[in-house]
Amino acid sequence: MTDSSDSSSASGFNRRTFIAGAAGAAVVPITARAAAPVTGTIPGRDASLPVEVTLVINGENKLLQLDPRTTLLDALREHVGLTGSKKGCDHGQCGACTVLINDRRVVSCLTLALAAEGQQVLTIEGLASGNELHPMQQAFIDQDAFQCGYCTPGQIVSAVGCVKEGHAGSDDEIREYMSGNICRCAAYPNIVAAVKQAAGSTSSDQQRG
Repeated sequence: MTDSSDSSSASGFNRRTFIAGAAGAAVVPITARAAAPVTGTIPGRDASLPVEVTLVINGENKLLQLDPRTTLLDALREHVGLTGSKKGCDHGQCGACTVLINDRRVVSCLTLALAAEGQQVLTIEGLASGNELHPMQQAFIDQDAFQCGYCTPGQIVSAVGCVKEGHAGSDDEIREYMSGNICRCAAYPNIVAAVKQAAGSTSSDQQRG
């Protein structure tokens, strides 16, 4: 058997030399581009400085000066004074901080306030119309769908989103699409009943409208 290195030497072709040369040729243009001077750059901004952000919360514009790392939950509670959204796990796992952004449910403890700029943010405080409770709030009262009440704001807002999404067709569907909201008092059967009541009320209102 002929040694491959001998045959390469005999033919004047060395595979290792060829691969090394090809790799070098591929890297050189990339390195050259990376090292090229960049013109017109803007000096880096100090990330620790507050930024100006306008949040649309419950239909009202709120001009705030925030640390860029501020979550929407902290902005609501500490800068706007809306403490209905609760800080439970602070890891997006319990749902106590749920708000609606453009009718989509989000956990505000994991959402940067800057990401919500220019979008419609709805919190538990924005559901009622004057002294008239939202149908979901009334349903939670009627069905006794809370005990300690800590998770209730997030449950109600999430339930409103669940109905808007069209996921209140059955008990199983409600349980599935409300599963991101934890109730440590285990009032789940009553919560399901409340969502069904409010969904029926909303459907009736739409038909009358």
